Amino acid sequence: MDKAADKEEFTGLILLSGLDKPGITQALFEVLSPFSITIVDIEQIVIKDRLILTVLVALNPAHQEALTTDIEACALSLDVDIATLFSYAHSSTIRSKKGLIHVVILSKRINPAAIADLTSGITSAGANIERITRLASSPITAIEFVVSGADQESLGTILSPIAATNNVDIAVQTGGVQRHARKLVQLDVDSTLIQQEVIELLAAKAGVADQVIAITERAMKGEIDFAESLKERVALLKGLPESTLAQVQSEILLTPGARTLVSTLQKLGHTVSVVSGGFIDVIAPILKDLDIKYFKANTLGIESGALTGEVVGPIIDRAAKADALREFAAAESIAMEQTIAIGDGANDLDMIAAAGLGIAFNAKPAVKAAADSSVSQPYLDSVLYLLGIAREDIEESTD
Repeated sequence: MDKAADKEEFTGLILLSGLDKPGITQALFEVLSPFSITIVDIEQIVIKDRLILTVLVALNPAHQEALTTDIEACALSLDVDIATLFSYAHSSTIRSKKGLIHVVILSKRINPAAIADLTSGITSAGANIERITRLASSPITAIEFVVSGADQESLGTILSPIAATNNVDIAVQTGGVQRHARKLVQLDVDSTLIQQEVIELLAAKAGVADQVIAITERAMKGEIDFAESLKERVALLKGLPESTLAQVQSEILLTPGARTLVSTLQKLGHTVSVVSGGFIDVIAPILKDLDIKYFKANTLGIESGALTGEVVGPIIDRAAKADALREFAAAESIAMEQTIAIGDGANDLDMIAAAGLGIAFNAKPAVKAAADSSVSQPYLDSVLYLLGIAREDIEESTD
């Protein structure tokens, strides 16, 4: 190793804590200013009106005593606690670390045991926690751990079952500039982008709800082929008046957080696409309202003002959803590694597998098991936390 690049430096670690108020950071750095000091690292957080400010500086060891005296006087004048630790360190030990992994956990309620078990898992992987940040506290809690000394796959293998045991959702992703690259985020519609299953709403109007729901449930579990199940269900709708489509459109509700998710992603320069095993005849107004440019869905056969009981054109099944993801990514010149697929049913499995990050949203067990991450809370904008976007930033972007 180049000795010049790894020389010893005399450093001082300054830890300030106390009741937050304007001017504390300014006062501390005014105390440091007269000395020949270089700022090596700094971090400040405020939790429940309590300030914690940590500063690492490089300095001349001859200045330690005078600096300590001035810092102690500063602590008294500000009515805060300040601790210091001076030591020699190799410059290589205080350089920025590379190959960091981001671990994000989500839950309505995170208890100490969950944190204890997860951090134990991180330790068992030979990794070290470099930083912990709260991304959100309401309506769910989201916490991000930045970890060094581990690879994504092995860490995910260790932490995923621990998270499941503690009823928290987890995402383990690599860091670096690619984490902030432009992305294509593709959403399923029924029970993902919207709260309902469109075909079940149509079935209720046709008086065949029980039959359709039974077929849908089997299809979502992967027990029967989706394309065949769709044909069976649509056949039961034969003769339903075309005017019923408008009635169903008025009954559709977006999933909580759906509009926030889409608008935030779009404002950040990402692309949102939609694929549905449902029907464009019903969801078209939603796509227009959300300004969704890329979409694919099935088309209902309509003749003489009534449904024919058939699907027109190719059926959008699980393979077609994955193909759409690749097609839309190529159209936007986005690498597949930068794609995200979000869904809840078996017909979403192929696109979840094809995406750089597959997310199961309130999904069936088989889909959860296949996905890279899962969200078990009924808030679709929770996906933003998995990307490292804090609640404060989301709220600011929606003002």
